Amino acid sequence: MYTPRAFAETDLAELDRLIARDAFATLVTTDADGVPFASHLPVLYARDGDRLLIEGHWARPNPQARHAGPALLIVHGPHAYLSPGWYPDKETAARVPTWNYAIAHLYGTLEPTEDADALAGIVDRLSHANEARVGNDWRFEPERPDHASQLRGIIGFRFQVDRAELKFKLSQNHPEANIRGAAAGLREQDAPNAHEIAALMLDRLERRGS
Repeated sequence: MYTPRAFAETDLAELDRLIARDAFATLVTTDADGVPFASHLPVLYARDGDRLLIEGHWARPNPQARHAGPALLIVHGPHAYLSPGWYPDKETAARVPTWNYAIAHLYGTLEPTEDADALAGIVDRLSHANEARVGNDWRFEPERPDHASQLRGIIGFRFQVDRAELKFKLSQNHPEANIRGAAAGLREQDAPNAHEIAALMLDRLERRGS
């Protein structure tokens, strides 16, 4: 990922927040001929210091299932269009439109599994985490034959992360007046993503001043 120094983020707590916000990621692999393939999946995330682990599962017919080896997982954060009309120096600096966003690319190694206990654990933890988000309480019950039989339709994976690359493009290369002007413009939009980007921009601005 092209990441100018001004937009590089190294604090893994920011990755924690990105995944807590949206644990639906894009998993990219390549086949023996170098052809890329992407799956869009809910994932489980765990961090112990700098050690990162992602878990999830595919539908068994997914061509990516059983892939072992190098992979890229993309964690999507908020994003928003910025109009040059929001910058005080729009004419003198000949400003142009841009897009601000926060995103993470995780590089590592995929380990597929068909172990029934491992699959049951992944499904149970995924359902527990996501049912809580919607205020419901459905749980996977491995002792029920009709639930246990569903495991035959999936293949699980563990993704050991070797390198995490975070890019938070939040107008850090602009003067303060432009950042505040763009944040104000974003707050006027009827879009949650725009409001999130505005908050992140102002947070980075405060950090710059501290």
